[in-house]
Amino acid sequence: MNEGIEQLIEALSFSPDNIPLRLHLAELMVKGFMLDDAAAQYQEVLNRNYGNDKARKGLASVFYKQKKYSAAILVYEALVADNRLVGEELIPYVKCLVKENSHSEAIEIYKKVLQHNPNFKDEELDSILRMPSANTTGRRRRSEDEDDDDFEDDIEDMFGGQEYEEPNFLMEKPDLKFEDVGGMKKVKNEISLKIIQPLKNPDLYKAFGKKAGGGILLYGPPGCGKTYLAKATAGEIDAKFISIGLHDILDMWMGNTEKNLHEVFAQARNNAPCVLFFDEVDAIGASRSDLKGSSMRHVINQFLAEMDGVEYSNEGVLVLAATNAPWSVDSAFRRPGRFDRVIFVAPPDVDGRIEILKQHLKDKPVDNIDIAAVAKVIEEYSGADLKALIDIATEYKLEDSLASGSIERITTKDLLKAAKQHKNTTAEWFSTARNYALYANETGLYNDILDYLKIKK
Repeated sequence: MNEGIEQLIEALSFSPDNIPLRLHLAELMVKGFMLDDAAAQYQEVLNRNYGNDKARKGLASVFYKQKKYSAAILVYEALVADNRLVGEELIPYVKCLVKENSHSEAIEIYKKVLQHNPNFKDEELDSILRMPSANTTGRRRRSEDEDDDDFEDDIEDMFGGQEYEEPNFLMEKPDLKFEDVGGMKKVKNEISLKIIQPLKNPDLYKAFGKKAGGGILLYGPPGCGKTYLAKATAGEIDAKFISIGLHDILDMWMGNTEKNLHEVFAQARNNAPCVLFFDEVDAIGASRSDLKGSSMRHVINQFLAEMDGVEYSNEGVLVLAATNAPWSVDSAFRRPGRFDRVIFVAPPDVDGRIEILKQHLKDKPVDNIDIAAVAKVIEEYSGADLKALIDIATEYKLEDSLASGSIERITTKDLLKAAKQHKNTTAEWFSTARNYALYANETGLYNDILDYLKIKK
């Protein structure tokens, strides 16, 4: 053992509460590849000084070096929740998520790194998580009798002649399928009829004058799997998937947001079949009557023009969008050829809850859990609530396991205890939705909400 390490251990025997000394010892142990000992020292710091950032970061780093990626992820998640990791400090977390095949979460965290430093590059992560757009980006094709100058002038007119760097949106090819999404049989069937079957049976749909493309608007309380479902849709048809949020396209310079919208549709057209998913679409497609003179009116008009596909073919571009506030989305989005199918994504029913609980408990140490009994007492829990439930029960057992020195299994009692700690998060949404369903439902758009709440029309 290194002499300096021995001296520090001896010093700590006289001053066990000396946090800086113990952290220094842990750092030396990491440099000396004494990873188990370093982890023990970081854990001791946390026992004596709960929430110490340096100890948490050190412990996560040690777990990463030991290839204990699941353990590292738990620590990194807590650090991110407390806003204690910024910029490139997030990279080990991203790599842990990739190792655990949590690519969607890895992409979300990697986006934060790129937002902090747009010039950051990591060849390993870029090759896995990023897919460059094609050079043409789906812009208008030049006709045979049109020279280069005329064509470029037309493009310049389209985008105002302002110097503009084309964005490159993160694109992936999901391996998720509908079978990986618990419950939602009715929703899956509607998506299949609108999106999946036209691609699998093009001749049949062509005979009825139907073509692949168009849009579906998914709405419901947060955390019910709308994004997950959209990604699984792409997986079902072996298509590429681009997920877009307001932060991906909004730009501080006037006109650039419209350009970004054009580019994301262009990238999707260039990579058809492609599922283009807009999260929280109400932030992009808010009712124009509410915006008055706002520049966002131009953004909405651009969005509608892109969806109509008048100048550019949208064949094979499948547009899905999610919102927690469908009443805030401009009615023009629901016209034929746009989001002409509006689907309510409710919290999972009891069978769905059983499926989701089984998925989250898979590969975890469990006792003989009565999942059906647990599922019955957690009505209106969203998919996110169910994950939180499992996380809380897991934390109970991690604490017990650390105390006993052996793996303690998750039981039915643990899940029921966790249910008392974590209540469903959908109640507030249904309180708002109920009012719209009762008093602003002239077209019957919210009948599914009334059915779910068992309110007679």
